[in-house]
Amino acid sequence: MDATQHRQGPVAVSSAADGRLRLLALARPEKSNALDASSVDALAQAFQAACADSVPVVFTGEGRAFCGGFDFTGIEDQSEGDLLLRFARIELLLNAVAIAPVPSFALVQGAAFGAGADLAAACTYRIGTPRAKFRFPGFRFGVALGTRRLAAVVGTDAARAILLGNRLVGAQEALDIGLLTHLVGEDELVATARSILDEHAGLSTEATACILRLTATDTGDADLADMVRSLVLPGLHARIEGYRSQHK
Repeated sequence: MDATQHRQGPVAVSSAADGRLRLLALARPEKSNALDASSVDALAQAFQAACADSVPVVFTGEGRAFCGGFDFTGIEDQSEGDLLLRFARIELLLNAVAIAPVPSFALVQGAAFGAGADLAAACTYRIGTPRAKFRFPGFRFGVALGTRRLAAVVGTDAARAILLGNRLVGAQEALDIGLLTHLVGEDELVATARSILDEHAGLSTEATACILRLTATDTGDADLADMVRSLVLPGLHARIEGYRSQHK
């Protein structure tokens, strides 16, 4: 990592691999790096800038969690329209990552829950440590995020088992089903991303973008429509509060 790290809101932006990787670190460890509105906006802006520079992107989180998902702090003061907009911005970010012209890496050193798990699943490579664990609880309060992408990554049967059972997926199982592409030691995350990038040697940025485009399935419009339909059902606040009260 070089010395050019700067903060973009609650996201720390830096470089690695001699500037060949752009690291975007969620920097709210006291909140398990949960996604508030400013975090999503900062991630989206920094990711867009990296794509414009044709630089592959690494997502990571400070502290023990990769990302605890949607930050529900203060939702009682937000209208259902405000919540809909927040979830829509997350879905737009997920789709941007999934269809990006540059490779993306999720370095999952701990919990990746909810929207955090969806962010990891949207990445080209998902590198985890033995402490990595995933859960996709959105349907428990009626929010569908990234479901088609999860099924594309792990297969229909595994996705159904995870979602219907609200299962906690540990690191080894995640590797077995393809939710993780690599399982490495705690100090090998960035080095593994660098090694993977080395394997891309000889490909132009145009060729890389073409490979990613031809192998991606853009489900963004359908995913966004499904998410909106789920959120406009009556009682969103009550559904969220019901879920939170069960998991305190």
